Amino acid sequence: MTADDSFSRLDDDDYPAYTMGRAAAMLGTTQGFLRAIGEARLITPLRSEGGHRRYSRYQLRIAARARELVDQGTPIEAACRIIILEDQLEEAQRINAEYRRAAEASGQSAPAPASASASA
Repeated sequence: MTADDSFSRLDDDDYPAYTMGRAAAMLGTTQGFLRAIGEARLITPLRSEGGHRRYSRYQLRIAARARELVDQGTPIEAACRIIILEDQLEEAQRINAEYRRAAEASGQSAPAPASASASA
């Protein structure tokens, strides 16, 4: 790996650049908190060759959201589930928007979103 390759990774949100200690310090939390959200499968840190956990900026943003919910009194397991569901909803909305754009581009009308009254 060249120096240029190393520097290009600084902009990569998924590059595991932060040690557990550094990640905890940046988030103002404990290493135990990071372990707990890892055990809850909210984030899965990469491991260095020595077996140490390494976190990406993307993972730190997720951990920060979890900490925000926990600080508001949400149990850690519930906070992790909320974040997973928020992420799934965001992905579903993104996919729906892509389908609508594709349908509009092909001249078809996009299907109307399902309403709550349709399931009642």
